Amino acid sequence: MQNNKCVYLVGTGPGDPDLLTVKALRLIQTADVVVYDRLVSPEIIDLIPHGIALIYVGKQTGNHTLNQDQINALLVKLAHTNRAVVRLKGGDPMVFGRGSEEALYLSQHNVCFEIVPGITSASACTTYAGIPLTHRGLANQVHIITGHCREDAPLDYDWAALANSECTLVVYMGVAQISQIAEQLVVHGLSSDTPAAAIEQGTTAQQRVCLTTLAELAQQVECLQLKAPVMFVIGKVVSLANELDWFVPQQVLAHAEASRQA
Repeated sequence: MQNNKCVYLVGTGPGDPDLLTVKALRLIQTADVVVYDRLVSPEIIDLIPHGIALIYVGKQTGNHTLNQDQINALLVKLAHTNRAVVRLKGGDPMVFGRGSEEALYLSQHNVCFEIVPGITSASACTTYAGIPLTHRGLANQVHIITGHCREDAPLDYDWAALANSECTLVVYMGVAQISQIAEQLVVHGLSSDTPAAAIEQGTTAQQRVCLTTLAELAQQVECLQLKAPVMFVIGKVVSLANELDWFVPQQVLAHAEASRQA
């Protein structure tokens, strides 16, 4: 390894700053430069002390500040300046976060790195919506897929395996493809009456939860005009949401307002 400081690939969770790990908070408050994604919440960015350099590299469909190759190169360039570099990613870097791609690039260029896990959205957003991923008698396994494939390639899943009534299916980045996903699941044997949920901006003050069925899921997303980030959950466990829902987004707003006035 060259004599550079490490690049820290840090997961920030899905938005609620209280879900940051102690290590993540320590790193972002002692960094020299922070490189951050679109899905890192403003509340978390606000925790970064003044004077630390901030570089935004957010990506969304059709609008990339930098493409992935450019981000990889940027991290290596910053590491060579001998500054402590923190790369912030929403959720967990190793779950649909391209953290492993960036780590491989750093390794190939002899740059020291550490990976700091974050609470992945599949766990946090469902919990904040009152939906367990597993529950005795309802679901004994979990499948996590993405609705957006590399270079916009068609979705190519073993739909018969995913259409399992004993399984909870969680879909990341699926707004544009949810109609196709729902259709394929029904075609391959999953009941159209299967409970389903769409969770927009989970764990934040802007959280919205739509509880519906697989048959109505795509239509409800369109009617409510849900926008990314949206987490989809399909399976019997969604039927528990009304009883287990505990999170009140308005309380987050009230707490934030009280903190500003303090």
